[in-house]
Amino acid sequence: MIVVGVDGSKCSHSALRFALEEARIRKAKLRIVVAWHVPLTAYGAGWAPPPPNLAEDSEAAANDVLEEALRAVKESAGNVETGSVVREGQPAQILIEEAAKAELLVIGSRGRGGFRDLLLGSVSQQCAHHAHCPTVIVRTGCEQPAAAE
Repeated sequence: MIVVGVDGSKCSHSALRFALEEARIRKAKLRIVVAWHVPLTAYGAGWAPPPPNLAEDSEAAANDVLEEALRAVKESAGNVETGSVVREGQPAQILIEEAAKAELLVIGSRGRGGFRDLLLGSVSQQCAHHAHCPTVIVRTGCEQPAAAE
């Protein structure tokens, strides 16, 4: 089984394409994983209550990301068997757990959050250090547009 993490970013689209091709080559099952959580910063400093339905909205957004990934895979999956999961929790931890018995974990080098100038995001860095299977970090297609002069 090959596990791929997606979050809707350009990098995760590239990782999904890589993982699908790798699953085809290895004749392996592809498992698409979307993790979501409500960051503590969403609750502010206690000055105001969090927005209503924040967890439900976050989960719905994660399900939208999964549906987009499944549509992309359906068009080119061929005979690759696919499965998927949406889980609440820290993305790196979810990916590491989902890949515990996988042949390969595939992730993009940068996701939706964080600092754009870093070479690796915190999730990809944690997965590279802690996953129990080989990990591929896809950088192709993750380039940021050049700054306007």
